[in-house]
Amino acid sequence: MATKIDFYAVLEVSRTASADELKKAYRKQAMRYHPDRNPGDETAEHKFKEINEAYDVLKDEQKRAAYDRFGHAAFENGGMGGGFGGGFGGGFGGGGLDDIFEMFGDMMGGRRGGGRRRTGSDIQVQVEITLSEAFTGVKKPVEIRTRVACESCHGTGSADSNPGDATCPTCHGAGAVRAQQGFFLVERPCPTCKGSGKVVRNPCKSCKGSGTTEETRTLEIAIPAGVEDGTRIRLTGEGEAGGSGVQPGDLYVHVSVGVSDIFQRDGANIYCRVPLRMTQAALGTEIEVPVIDGSRAKVKIPAGTQSGENFRLRGKGFSVLRSSARGDMYIQVAVETPHHLSARQKELLEAFEAEAGEAQDQEKANPEHTGFFAKVKDFFEGK
Repeated sequence: MATKIDFYAVLEVSRTASADELKKAYRKQAMRYHPDRNPGDETAEHKFKEINEAYDVLKDEQKRAAYDRFGHAAFENGGMGGGFGGGFGGGFGGGGLDDIFEMFGDMMGGRRGGGRRRTGSDIQVQVEITLSEAFTGVKKPVEIRTRVACESCHGTGSADSNPGDATCPTCHGAGAVRAQQGFFLVERPCPTCKGSGKVVRNPCKSCKGSGTTEETRTLEIAIPAGVEDGTRIRLTGEGEAGGSGVQPGDLYVHVSVGVSDIFQRDGANIYCRVPLRMTQAALGTEIEVPVIDGSRAKVKIPAGTQSGENFRLRGKGFSVLRSSARGDMYIQVAVETPHHLSARQKELLEAFEAEAGEAQDQEKANPEHTGFFAKVKDFFEGK
C-alpha cells in the first residue's frame, strides 16, 4: 500500500489551522489542480483527489480529532466505528455514491456510455434594427467568427477516407470522466475525446484531428415582422461545429430595437404624439400624420379637443408574432401654449379672456376649470 501524505501537508496548512484557513487553502489548491484546468494531466488528477480527501477529513471536527490522534489509521479497517466508513464510502456499501449518481443520471434523462448526446458550442450575437424594420421584418447579415467543419477531412478529423475510430483510452467509450469532489462524484466530458467516446487513429493535418477549423462566416438572419426589443431567436445547428460525430451547436440572435423620433411602441400598439396649437384644438382642424408602414393618414380633430386625448387608427399597429392579429395606432394630442406672443396676439388673448370671464355659462365653456375651482371653494368653506 502506498504511503499517504499528511493531510495538513497536502493542504499546505499548519496543524493549528482554523476552519476558515482550511477552507481557503482547500479552494486555492482545488482551483490549481482541478481537472478542467489540467486536462489529461494524471499527476494533477491524483493531486486533486488527495486535496479532496484531506479536506473531507479536516473540515469535520470529529474526523479531524481522530486524525490528529491516530493519523491515517483512524480511517482504515472500519476505523471511526464504521460510521464514516473511510470517507463515507462504507455508508453506501462500496462505491455507493457512484450508484447514486448513476440513478440521478437516469432520472434526468441522461444515458451513460457512448449514447450520450454531445454538441458543439452555442454562439450568441447581437443584432440592432430600427423600429420600422421591426414593423416590416428584415433580413440582416451577421458576421461571426466560429469553428466550422474542416474542409480537408469533411469534419471527420481523420486523414483516412474511411476512418476507423478507436475507443477512447481515457473514458473507454463512455464520453465522460468522473472525479470525486468532497462527498460528490462530478461527471464532465472526457478531455481526450471531447465527449464522443472515440479517438482518431490517423489525425487530419489541417485540423489536427479535431474535425473543425476556425473561420469567419456571414449569415443572413431573418427577423420576423412584429419582433420586440430583447427577443431571442434560436437558429438550430448554426453554432460551432463539434467535430467528428458531434452535432453543431446553436446560434442565438438577440434583437435590439432602436428608438424612433416619432413613434413609441407599447406591445402591438403604436403611439404618435402630435402637438396642436391651442386655436386648432379649440376650433377643430384636420391633420395629416405619418404611419409606421410609410403611408400617411388624415385625422379629424373636433373643436374643443383637450390635451392628452387619443384618436385611434384601427389595424395600423404592429403584427402580433405567431398570430394574424394587428395592433392599433393612437394619435396623442398635446395642446401647446404659444411662446413669445406679439403685442397684437396679447391684445387678442386679453380680449378673449375678458369675454370668457363675463360669459354666463362658464361650466359649459370650461367644465374642468369651473369644476376644479368649485371644489376648491367647497374645500375651504368646509374647513
